[in-house]
Amino acid sequence: MKIQKICYAIAIGLFLLAGKDLLAGKSTADSFPSSGESAKAYLGRWDLTLKAPDREYPSWLEFTEEGGELKARMVGRWGNARALLKVTLANGHLTFVSSREEEDRPEDMVFEGTLVGEKLSGTLNGLNGVTWTWTGQRAPALKRSSTPKWGKSIQMFNGKDLSGWKMSGPSKSVWKVENGTLVSPGEGPELISEAKFEDFKLHVEFNCGPDSNSGVYLRGRYEVQVETDSISEPPDRRMGGVYGFLAASPEQPRRPGQWQSYDITLVGRWVTVVQNGTTIIDNKEIPGITGGALDSHEELPGPIYLQGTEKGHVIFRNIVITPAEK
Repeated sequence: MKIQKICYAIAIGLFLLAGKDLLAGKSTADSFPSSGESAKAYLGRWDLTLKAPDREYPSWLEFTEEGGELKARMVGRWGNARALLKVTLANGHLTFVSSREEEDRPEDMVFEGTLVGEKLSGTLNGLNGVTWTWTGQRAPALKRSSTPKWGKSIQMFNGKDLSGWKMSGPSKSVWKVENGTLVSPGEGPELISEAKFEDFKLHVEFNCGPDSNSGVYLRGRYEVQVETDSISEPPDRRMGGVYGFLAASPEQPRRPGQWQSYDITLVGRWVTVVQNGTTIIDNKEIPGITGGALDSHEELPGPIYLQGTEKGHVIFRNIVITPAEK
């Protein structure tokens, strides 16, 4: 009899707790929003496209599971990969939040979405009260089955004009050709090659002025940093690093006003960077795109682009690419 009374009391208590959750608009699934079998379908890397009324923004997302909770890091419209404030998954509905500080806007950017098959899609609160849409596809592994055979080298800059290149848009400050070199505008447009490449070796020489910043984007998606102004930043955002993901090691001294060189090999998503004859990144995997990428279609060939939107001036010369033969 006592056992029956105890069981009855426990049942009543559970019923009352469930009723309290229902009154609060909660469900049993909400109590465990990011654990269990449902989360496994989301784990891994995703290439995102954010669709505003006037343009599309490439983005990147990675889900992991830690201690039974869904975690995420994201590359937004610009910047580096960072951990997200909030990720929840309940009843097949996904929510994740990118902070207002990272997005440089008055409020957090809140993504709502669902997974159908292998595609993510949903909405987010865009700028000026306008709702944007977004889609996501699984990021490709980009693993190669064999070592590339290299083709003929191509001189990408003729030392005379911008033949073979285009600027990303109109600006008061523009790229110039001076004394056989390319000079970045400083807070101007990007300079993008008309040709696109898949796997390649790239040689580029650069002279970075004091307190200046630029970068070499591989396939228009992965930035190898060029700078003399980011010593206080984390290592993966400094000279020679793949911005936000891979740090140069050993990191080379900054040499404002002096000519230096990069020899970069990109095969799939594995990169080697040699700076002034020293290997600083040795065949490491690039997890995803850099903020400021031209698109998030990692499976496609892409151009080389030189960053012109940052401050100061960086001079480039002897830009030579050796594509892999198909």
